[in-house]
This record gives sequence, structure tokens and C-alpha cells, in this order.
Amino acid sequence: MDQVLTGLGMVADPATVGFILVGVIIGVLVGALPGLSSPMAIALLIPFTISMTPISAIAMLAALYCAGTFGGSITAILINAPGAPPAAATALDGYPMAKRGEAGRALGLATISSVTGGILSLLILLLAAPLLARIALTFTSAEYFALALFALSMLASISGKSSLRNLIAGFLGVFLSTIGIHLTTGVERFTFGVNELYDGLPFVPVLIGLFAIAELLKQARVGDVVYERIRANVMKLPSREDLKRVKYTILRSSGLGTFVGILPAEGATVAAIMGYNEARRWSKDKELFGTGVPEGIAGPEAANNAATGGAMVPTLALGIPGSVSTALILGAMVMHGLKPGPFLLENQPEFLYGIFAAMLIANIAFLAVGIAGAKLFSQITLIPRTILWPSVLVFAIIGSYAAASSFFDVWVMAISGIVGYFMLRFGFGPAPLIMGLVLGPIVEENFSKAMIVHDNSVLSMMDRPLVLLFFALTLLSLAGPVITAIRAHRDRRRVFATEEGE
Repeated sequence: MDQVLTGLGMVADPATVGFILVGVIIGVLVGALPGLSSPMAIALLIPFTISMTPISAIAMLAALYCAGTFGGSITAILINAPGAPPAAATALDGYPMAKRGEAGRALGLATISSVTGGILSLLILLLAAPLLARIALTFTSAEYFALALFALSMLASISGKSSLRNLIAGFLGVFLSTIGIHLTTGVERFTFGVNELYDGLPFVPVLIGLFAIAELLKQARVGDVVYERIRANVMKLPSREDLKRVKYTILRSSGLGTFVGILPAEGATVAAIMGYNEARRWSKDKELFGTGVPEGIAGPEAANNAATGGAMVPTLALGIPGSVSTALILGAMVMHGLKPGPFLLENQPEFLYGIFAAMLIANIAFLAVGIAGAKLFSQITLIPRTILWPSVLVFAIIGSYAAASSFFDVWVMAISGIVGYFMLRFGFGPAPLIMGLVLGPIVEENFSKAMIVHDNSVLSMMDRPLVLLFFALTLLSLAGPVITAIRAHRDRRRVFATEEGE
């Protein structure tokens, strides 16, 4: 109980609460603006947290993460342009409902579903993270290597349409993580005599380049897009009938979203799609989905916000990010001298309660912000790109330089942005690359240690049941997209043969 009170006291400081509210407002604004994203905002904000205390910095980033996921629903409903990828499923029924003149009702359903899903997932975080950390204390380097390898295999489904492209981008991230001095052997790798690369590729400038600069270059190719905007003068809270209709959908999607969030490398986008599909599968009115039904909004919104709490479980308990945004938060924790994983929760359990309290405040805050600011947020979509993107560029340059007061980092940011732009053009998402960059050192370091312990024998690692389990899950994860593609091909051939027979 003392640890709980200590953790709550860590965020009860007025300055920390203020930072949380700032994170919520930035998150909702970023989420509501098409083209911007939570990972981009977190990457831009990390350098500005250097002078803050660790709990204040992580609390603000976690609040931005929660609010950004919700903010995407605003533009998904009002202009059918999801501000964040997870909100794409929300647009399927949110926009048709808004076109019927029920924009306020749609926003209210999205808000209540998001808050409920977020709070339920935080309760699971509070229970699951310490338990998982205690289990992880029994892990050796072999288990951590196998777990990180499993996380890498999950990259096939985190973004984009091509599993192969996602895996290629992920392993490119792993390759980039090898730049610098190998900690076990002391060998310099790919430094090319550049002193700034001895400690590895600077993380923050790479993040800013891949997310902010790459998107800026992508948006520069597109002229000002005029969206059909539906005005929402006020948010209307769900009626008792609406709540009665969607209550089981919210509970089911919250559990599903939390589970998906806990899986390494998965995140809110996958959770939202699954939440929508499950809402439709359990509905008595399946044929009405896509025309503006409440379950079509509640399902994905509860699931994608539940995934935020779920994704923090492996991030805090294992040091394995559950999503792209938590990978960035994990990098921020390392920058502030914290080492996420079981020893953090064992030695500083109050940190978990502090993060729990921060995310709880964030969920309550974006409920208040959403109710009070519906009219305002319906107007921000009108911000011209000629103002928005130059501002992003300025923050990107300042943030890259501020991380280490080095112009070298600005060049790294610029090069990363160009690479990220061409990746986007050819269907390679930046998210898998970032996950590979984070997971690469975990894989390499634990593999080196495991080889030393097991006398350079991979087979001797198989004597440990958890290692075998994680290897089996890795094979299943890699085989999944192949099996799905084969089934889809067979279905197409069957349909073609049927049409030919007719």
C-alpha cells in the first residue's frame, strides 16, 4: 500500500499533473490532424523532456500516447479522414452516422468507449505487469533472446499491406542497431571512422526523421486537400439506450484490445480492426454495419484505447515494446537513466503506480477535453498545411539538435527522413524499422550471453521449455501470413472456377 501511495504521490505534484494535461492536449490535437500521428509527436517531444524528472517526462509521453489514439476518431467521424491509423475502423460507421446529422452522438460514443477501454486496460496493467515481471525474473539470456526473436517475427503484421516488406524493414532496423562498438567483443562495426557513431546510431534523430521528415516530404507531394467537413457544435453523451446497446461490445473489445496490446510489436491499429470485426460478428444486425451503427464505433474505439494500456505491460515488465509508441517511450526511459524490465518493477515498483496514475488522469482528462472542446476540435482540421508542416520542420530541427547539442544529429535526422520518405513510397512502413532498431540490441546482447553460457551451442538452449515455446511461436508467427496468402489464393481460384463453370 505504501508503494501505491508513493506512486500516486509521484504524479500528484502540480507540475507533473500540468505536464500530463499538456500531453493530453497535444495528443488530441495531433490525433485530430490528418497526417500527424502519436509516434511523430512523441518523437518530436522526447528531446524537450531532457530537463524534466523521469516520472514527469514519461507521464507526459504516456498521456500523449493515450490521447493521440482517441484524437484520431474526431477527424474519422467528421471528415472521414482518420487522424490516426487506429481510427480508420471508427470511420466506417462514425462518418455515416455524422452524415445523418448525428455527429455529436458519434463523438460521444467514441469518447465514452475510448475512456472505458482505456481504464479497463489500466486495471489489467496494474495486475499483469508485476506478475509478468516476477516471471521474467526467472528468465535467462536464452529466454530473452527467444522472446525478442518472437517480437521481431510479429513485425509482419504491424503496418502496411505486405508482411514481407514489414519484415525487411524490421531487419533493416536490426542491422542499423549493430552500428557502433559491440559490447561483448569491443569490435567497432560500421563506424567508418566517425566518432559520433561509436555509441551507435543516435536514436532520437532517427525517430524524428522517419516519422516527421518522411511524412513532411510525403505531404509535400500532395496539394492542399479539401475535406468535406461535418460541423459538430457539441458532443452528445450516449443515451441510456445507446449504453445498453453497446455495453457488451465495449467490454468484449476492451479485453480483446488489451490482449492484442500485450502481444509484442502489435498495437492499437490491429486491435481496432479486430474490435470492429468482433463487434460485427456478435451483432444481430450485421448487414447494418457501415451505415452508422453504435457498435461499429464502440468496438474499435474501446479496443484501440485498451491496447494502449496493454502495450505498456511488456514495455514496463519485460523491456519489450508492445507497440511503436511504447518503443519510443521505452527509448525515452533509457534516455532518462531508467532500464525498463523486471528489475525496474522489482526495485522501483512505485514507478508502475506512477505511470498507472498518469494514464488514468490522461483518460479522465481527454474525456473532459473531448466534451468541452468538440466544437474547437472540429475546426482544427482547417489549419493550412503551409503553416502546419513548416512548424513541424522547425520543431524537428530543434529537437534533433537539442538531444545532444550536435549538428551531426541534425544530419542523421535529415538522412533518416529521406530514407523514410522512399520507404513510404515503396510500401515500407517506418514502424517496423523502429521496432527493429529497439529490439536489435536486445536480440544481439542476449544471444551473445546465451552462447557464452551454453558453450556456443544453440541446441543446448532448447533444453529450456520457454525457449522452445518462444521459438515455436516465432515459427507460427512467420507462417501465419504465408498460410493466409495460400488460403486467399485458393479462394480466388475456387471463385474463378465457379464463374467459369457458369
